[in-house]
Amino acid sequence: MSLIVGLTGGIGSGKTTVAGLFAELGAAIVDTDAIAHELTSARGAAMPAIVGAFGGAVLREDGSLDRARMRRLCFSDPAARKSLEAILHPLIRGESVARCRRADYAPYVLLVVPLLIESGAYREHVGRILLVDCDEARQIARVMARSALSEQEVREIIAAQASRAERLAAADDVLSNTGAPGELPMGVLALHRRYLELARRANDPGPA
Repeated sequence: MSLIVGLTGGIGSGKTTVAGLFAELGAAIVDTDAIAHELTSARGAAMPAIVGAFGGAVLREDGSLDRARMRRLCFSDPAARKSLEAILHPLIRGESVARCRRADYAPYVLLVVPLLIESGAYREHVGRILLVDCDEARQIARVMARSALSEQEVREIIAAQASRAERLAAADDVLSNTGAPGELPMGVLALHRRYLELARRANDPGPA
């Protein structure tokens, strides 16, 4: 299997932007959020179990999961959150591992896991952890600009995630997303070169 780098960061930190930059450089991207959306689409593999656990009230008109309604339910009811996680997390993890294994066409894989630090379930699958880091004020501003969430709702999401200090302590590499726009691609390029070298070393059997 190729070198797998776990990409994580708090909501609004810029994970999607960073993953796109790595993809342009040739990395394979496996995004657990994208997999979650597939699983909870109208004919997604997780939907029968979700409907069985929560009923039809959590569905949109097209049969997909009403993510906003489910988010509100999970924040108000910890038991509901645990039930949803018990359905989704094994499916997401299994599919993400399978996609990583199929990505041997790329020099390395970027496995995007927003809750990598919180869950701990992906640690054994990644060789390194890359953190996209930014301050809380920027997180809140970015999420409010791209969604209909209120500041209070964004703060609640941030509070439910690992702290910035916890992420920094767990990361092997840190990519700051607080500077000028041109700084981010430069940081990604430097890390890309490092990961290419690490992947080369991992695949080099060395002298017999």
